[in-house]
Amino acid sequence: MPSILAVDDSATMRQMVSFTLKNAGYQVTEAVDGQDAWEKAGDRDFDLVLTDQNMPRMDGISLTKLLRGHPKFKATPILILTTESGDQMKQAGRAAGATGWLVKPFDPAKLVEVIRKVVR
Repeated sequence: MPSILAVDDSATMRQMVSFTLKNAGYQVTEAVDGQDAWEKAGDRDFDLVLTDQNMPRMDGISLTKLLRGHPKFKATPILILTTESGDQMKQAGRAAGATGWLVKPFDPAKLVEVIRKVVR
């Protein structure tokens, strides 16, 4: 069962993402922000990281840069799920090493479809 680290400072959004992914057959670990995700990422491997952009303590782009700097996350797909849809923010995400960008509110079927494409 593929393992996903879902990162969002909104408890409601984490619950929606977690529910969607668990129903699609994924194992989900939740993190409340980038700092929490970074700490959890040190303990185990994940097949994909799905992170919000705007969060306290550490945002999604900073988390992506940190993960990409760690050997075990060099090739792990990282998707940013956010309300931000501007080209400048997407470029920053790509520059940090994000695999893709999804805009909130998300369509559950589309989220699962994208994850299935990037998780081998």
